Amino acid sequence: MATKHTARLYIDQDLKVGAELLLDGNPGHYLVNVMRRKMGDPVTLFNGRDGDWMAEIVKTGKGRAMVVVRENIAAQVAEPDLWYLFAPIKKARLDYMVEKATELGVSLIRPVLTDRTNLDRLKEDKIRLSAIEAAEQCERMTVPQVAPLIKLTDLLADWPEDRLIMFCDEDGAGDQNCYPVGRAVEEVNAWQGRPDKWAILIGPEGGFSDAERALIRALPQVVPVTLGPRILRADTAAIAAIALWQSFAGDWQT
Repeated sequence: MATKHTARLYIDQDLKVGAELLLDGNPGHYLVNVMRRKMGDPVTLFNGRDGDWMAEIVKTGKGRAMVVVRENIAAQVAEPDLWYLFAPIKKARLDYMVEKATELGVSLIRPVLTDRTNLDRLKEDKIRLSAIEAAEQCERMTVPQVAPLIKLTDLLADWPEDRLIMFCDEDGAGDQNCYPVGRAVEEVNAWQGRPDKWAILIGPEGGFSDAERALIRALPQVVPVTLGPRILRADTAAIAAIALWQSFAGDWQT
């Protein structure tokens, strides 16, 4: 039986009763070398599609383990369709930001290249690993998709018509068309009847350029919001924005 100390791992394999699975690479290393699990110990597995499953370790080796899937212990549940778009920041704060965005329930993580972005290269596999580890820890049943770095202009040029963008505009305080998040969501719900496809856009440390702000706000799907009177660091703004969206439009309401 699972306990709060049972290891929980994401795997990209189908899960069903009786399936024999080899856990190697990062999952195997974590299970055998970090958690020190042995033959007969339970482990919880999820793949983002089939819910949570209890498995039993039947064999271990150097950084790998063979497990047998025993039973489904939790059905897959729907999660919010929320994209998180951000200008890349330094590694230590990037890891923290990805971890918290995952814990807060975003469905897609995508770095965006802006005029004032200081970094133009990112290791997608590292971002993906941070997201997987955060999903395992917080017990969500999916791992956010990690999309490649894209220029802001290219992103907006091909933006889907059915997805709104909550644009966190640090220069929006005092703008009569830029509301606090709760008020903005109320306005959108009254206008569109609780749309379920959203994105949150956070700018670089130096903020968006005037040309970028104009380009963003010209898009009909954009909902400008303010996060208060203080200028927030990018990672702080991300946590505040996602938490507020979850409170007013996401699954924190239930």
